[in-house]
Amino acid sequence: MSGNGLSYSEQGGEAAADLAQEAASTTSPAAPAAFGLFSSDTKKNEDLKQMLESNKDSAKLDAMKRIVGMIANGKNASELFPAVVKNVASKNIEIKKLVYVYLMRYAEEQQDLALLSISTFQRALKDPNQLIRASALRVLSSIRVPIIVPIMMLAIKEASSDLSPYVRKNAAHAIQKLYSLDPEQKELLIEVIEKLLKDRSTLVAGSVVMAFEEVCPDRIDLIHKNYRKLCNLLVDVEEWGQVVIIHMLTRYARTQFVSPWKDDEVVEEYSENNFYESDEEKEKDRKMKNTYTMDPDHRLLLRNTKPLLQSRNAAVVMAVAQLYWHLAPKSEAGIVSKSLVRLLRSNREVQYIVLQNIATMSIQRKGMFEPYLKSFYVRSTDPTMIKTLKLEILTSLANEANISTLLREFQTYVKSQDKQFAAATIQAIGRCATNITEVTDTCLNGLVCLLSNRDEIVVAESVVVIKKLLQTQPAHHGDIIKHMAKLLDNIMVPVARASILWLIGEYCERVPKIAPDVLRKTAKSFTNEDDLVKLQILNLGAKLYLTNSKQTKLLTQYVLNLGKYDQSYDIRDRTRFIRQLIVPNERSGALSKYAKKIFLAQKPAPLLESPFKDRDHFQLGTLSHTLNSRATGYLELSDWPEVAPDPSVRNVDVAESAKEWTGILGKTRKEKPTKKFYSESEEEEDESASTSASESESSSESEKEDKEEGSSDESSGSSSSSEESSDSESGSKEGTAKKTSRATDESDSEDNKKKAKGISKKRSASSCSDTESTSSEESSSESKSESDSKSDSESGKSRSATSSKKEEKPVQDRKAPNKQDVFLLDLDDFCPVTTPVVVPTAAVLSPSLAADLEGLSLSSSSVIDVTTQVSVPTKTHELLHRMSGKGLAAHYHFSRQPGIFGDRMVSVQVTITNTTDQKIENIHIGEKKLPPGMRMHEFNPIECLEPAGSITVSMGIDFCDSTQTASFQLCTKDDHFNVNIQPPVGELLLPVTMSEKDFKKEQGMLTGMNETSAAIAVAPQNSARLVIIERIVKAANLGVVPSGQDNIHRFAAKTVHSGSLMLVTVELKESSTAQLIINTEKTVIGSVLLRELKPVLSQG
Repeated sequence: MSGNGLSYSEQGGEAAADLAQEAASTTSPAAPAAFGLFSSDTKKNEDLKQMLESNKDSAKLDAMKRIVGMIANGKNASELFPAVVKNVASKNIEIKKLVYVYLMRYAEEQQDLALLSISTFQRALKDPNQLIRASALRVLSSIRVPIIVPIMMLAIKEASSDLSPYVRKNAAHAIQKLYSLDPEQKELLIEVIEKLLKDRSTLVAGSVVMAFEEVCPDRIDLIHKNYRKLCNLLVDVEEWGQVVIIHMLTRYARTQFVSPWKDDEVVEEYSENNFYESDEEKEKDRKMKNTYTMDPDHRLLLRNTKPLLQSRNAAVVMAVAQLYWHLAPKSEAGIVSKSLVRLLRSNREVQYIVLQNIATMSIQRKGMFEPYLKSFYVRSTDPTMIKTLKLEILTSLANEANISTLLREFQTYVKSQDKQFAAATIQAIGRCATNITEVTDTCLNGLVCLLSNRDEIVVAESVVVIKKLLQTQPAHHGDIIKHMAKLLDNIMVPVARASILWLIGEYCERVPKIAPDVLRKTAKSFTNEDDLVKLQILNLGAKLYLTNSKQTKLLTQYVLNLGKYDQSYDIRDRTRFIRQLIVPNERSGALSKYAKKIFLAQKPAPLLESPFKDRDHFQLGTLSHTLNSRATGYLELSDWPEVAPDPSVRNVDVAESAKEWTGILGKTRKEKPTKKFYSESEEEEDESASTSASESESSSESEKEDKEEGSSDESSGSSSSSEESSDSESGSKEGTAKKTSRATDESDSEDNKKKAKGISKKRSASSCSDTESTSSEESSSESKSESDSKSDSESGKSRSATSSKKEEKPVQDRKAPNKQDVFLLDLDDFCPVTTPVVVPTAAVLSPSLAADLEGLSLSSSSVIDVTTQVSVPTKTHELLHRMSGKGLAAHYHFSRQPGIFGDRMVSVQVTITNTTDQKIENIHIGEKKLPPGMRMHEFNPIECLEPAGSITVSMGIDFCDSTQTASFQLCTKDDHFNVNIQPPVGELLLPVTMSEKDFKKEQGMLTGMNETSAAIAVAPQNSARLVIIERIVKAANLGVVPSGQDNIHRFAAKTVHSGSLMLVTVELKESSTAQLIINTEKTVIGSVLLRELKPVLSQG
C-alpha cells in the first residue's frame, strides 16, 4: 500500500470523514450561488480566494468548509493551495483542522509551497490539541522531500512518546512513509518500532505491526516479548489492525513452534522406513510422537483468534481461517468452515476471494466442507466467475456417497444460458468420471447424449471431454467413436473437430471402415479448415498410411501436397516432417523404420486435475494465492522447525502467573489455599481426581468445537452440549465424593443429602458391570436431577447415602494403583460383555424431570427418545488375520451399546486371540491415522495374553456420521500391525421410539431433497411383518414405530454423531413389490442406507 493511500484513507479516516460530512452539508445551501450552472470555474475560485484572505474567521471557515466539500465530492481544488496554506497558522481551531485536512490531500503535489510552512508544522507538533499534533505529523510526513528527513525523524521520535494514543498511532503510520522516502533510516526506525511495539494501547497495535511488516518483517526477535500481549489485545484492536496482526503472528508461529501435524508425519515416516530401522530408532520415533504437546503460546494464539471467526469484517474472518489452516492441528482446522460458508452471503467480490480459498482447502481436506455441500450449489444470479469456482469446489467434494446428487445438479447446469459455465460443467463431469470409477460409464453415456445438443459450444466441450475419457479405456467404446465420426459434418468448432479426428486416427484399427471415409471427407475441405484441424488431418492421414496404405495411400499423398503449399509455416513444417518419415525414399533417415512406433505409440491417459491443485504453496488469503503468481512484497511462510526454539524468550520481565500459561490446555488450577482443611492423604486424592477431570476436559475441547460446528439441529445441538458438559464435570464431582459423604455424616442439611444421593448413583453405576451400557444421556439426566427431584421419599435418600459410604472404599482401592488414567467408566476393569444390558430411559426419569427435559429432546416432539436396541448383529469382521499378525488374531463387531464412551461414539467390541504357543505382552493401540474430526477411545493396554488365550475389550469411535475408515496400529511389545475399522452405515444410528403421529409429522418436514426412495421386488418369504422387522433391524440399528396399517412398516433412529433423525418406511404393494422410503437431513447417509437395505428384502 502506498504512503499516500495510508495517509488519507487509513490514518485520516476518523477526522476527515466527520469534517467532510460537515463540509458537504454546509456546501449545499451555498451551491446555487457558488457553483451555479453558468458560473465559470475562475470566478468561483476567485470568490473562495477572497473569502480565505478575509479578516473575518467566519468567512474563512465557510470557505474552508466549501473547499473540503469539493474534495469530498472528488473535485480538484489544488489551485487554491497558496491561499489555504496561508491560514495554517490561524488561531481558530476549527479553521486549523480544516486546513490540515486540505494539506494532507495536496501537500505531496505542492511540495515547494508546503515547505514554506514547515516551521508552522513543527510548532503545531507541540499544540495542546491532540488532533492538531497528529494532523501536523501527517502533513509533515506527506511532504516527500529528502531534505526534511531529519526533521521528520525527530518528529516521529517525539510523537512515539506522546501521551495521546492517537498521535502515537500516526507516528507508526509516518514510519512507513519515511522508510519509503529514505530506506537508510531503517535502523533508527526499528528503534521506534521496538518502542511502539511495547505500547499497550489497542489503537496503536495494528498500526505499529503494519510498520513492522513494511520496514523489518524479518526481525522476529522484536516480537518475542510482545507476543502474548498482542495475542491478548487482538480481540479489541480495530478490524484492519486485526488482519495485519493475524498475518504477522501466522508467520511468527511457523518459526517458533513445532508442527501440530507431526503425528501424521511421524506415522508415515515410520511405516516407510521400518524395514531398515533398528528397534532403538523405532522406540525413539515412538517417543518423539508420544511426547508432542502443543506449546501453551501456540494454544494461546489459536484460542484468542477463534472468537474473531464471528467478526462482521470478511477480511478478519479470512485471516483467522488462513491462520487455522496453516497453524492448527488438522482435527481443529474444521471449525473455520462454517464461518467461511457464512461469508458466501456477502457481495460477489468477497465471495470470489473466499471461494478461491475454499477451493484450495477442499482439495486437501474434503471433510471440512462436505457438510455444507448445498451452500456451493450455483444460483442463477451468480456471475460466471462465482459459478465456475462453486463448480470447482463441488467437483473436489464429490465422492461415492454424494455423486448421484451432484450429477443431477450438473444436468441442470449444462442447460444454462451462460455458455462458458455450461462448458465448465462438462469438464467437471469429466473430472468426476475419472475420479470416481463407479460413475464413469454413467458420465460417458450422459456426455454422448449431449452430442445431440443444439448448442455448438456444449457439443464441442463434450467431444473434448469424451476424447479424454475414452483414452482411459478405448477398447470398450468403439460405438461411441463411430457416433462421433457421424457428427463431424455438423460440428464446426475447431477444437471439437480436431478432437474427433485425433480419436479416429488414434483408434483407426478399431474403426477400419469409417476412418478412410473420414479422411476422404476432410481432404475435400482441407483448405477451408482451421490450422488446428489441418494438423489433425495430416496426423490422421499418416496413421492411416501406416495401417491401411492400400486404401489411403493416394489420399494421404494428396493431403500432404495440399499441406506443402499451405500459408501456415506450421502446416508446411509438419507436412515435410511426415512425408520424410512415412514415405521412404533415398534421403529417408533411420527414423523411417520406426514411423509406426512413433505415430501409433501407446499414449498415457490425460490427468484431469483441479486448477487449484498447486496453489497451496502460497499462503491462503494473500494476493499471490489469488493470482497464483508471486506478487511484490509477498512474504513466504517458513517450514515448521524440527525442534522448537527456546520458549523463554517470550517471558516478560513483569512477573506473570505461570499457571496462566501451564493451564491453557487443561484449564487446571492446582493452587491450594494456605490454610489446609483436610488431611494430606485426602488432598492427594482430590488432586488426582481433579487432574483426571482436567485431562478429560482438555481431550474433549476439540470435540466440543466439532460438535458445535457439526450439529445442524439447534435443539439436538443444545442437548448434546449440555450432556457433554455434565459428562466432563462428572470427573470433578467424583473427586469431591469423599468430602461430600463425610459432610453427609456431619450435617443433616437437605442439600448435602441430595448431593450424596447423586454421587452414590454414579458410584454404583461405575462399579457394577450390569449397567455398563448405560448411556451418557441417562447419566447427564441424573446429574441434572440432583437439584430437581425434591419429591423423592426420605427412605430413598437415607438408603442412597448408606450405599455411598459402602462404595467409597472399593472405589478408592481401585484408583490407588494408577492415578494418571482415571476414567469415569473404565470398561476394561469389568468382565467382557456378551449380551448387552440396557436400562430403558423411561425407568430412570421421574415425571417431573421428564417435563424439565422436554426442551432437550432430539426434535420438537417431546416423545421421541432413544430406546433399547431391538437386535444385536452377530456378524463379526476380521480386524487382523493371524498370518499377518504373526499369530495375533483380532475380530470386531458392533455391540450397539449407546453412550458408553460418549454420546457421539459407536461402541465396538474387539476380540483378541493369541494363536501362538508363547505369551504376547503389552497389546495396545499405537499410532492413529483418523480422518479430520474422527475420534477414538482406546481400550486399556493388555499386559499379557497367554498362549491360545482370548480376551474381549471395548472401544469407542466417533465416525462423524460417515463410513470412512478408522485406521490405527494394533501394537504388541515387539511388533505393530496396521488395521482398519469401517462401519456399515446401519451401525451409525441409535434407535428411537415415537408414535405414528409424530413419525408422520417429522416425515412431513423432511421431504424434497431430504427424501430418498426406491421400488424393490420383495422375496415371497420376506413379506410377513415379523420377518420384515427382523431383517431390517438386523441390517440397521433402527427402532420400530407402531403402525396402524398392515402393509406399512415404519422405523426410526437418530445418527450417533449429530443426532439427525433417520425415518425409514417400507410400504408393501401388490405383486410382491414394495416402496422403500428414507427421510433424513443427512442425504448422503440416507442414500447409502437405501442401497444397503434394498438387498435385505429382495434376497431370500
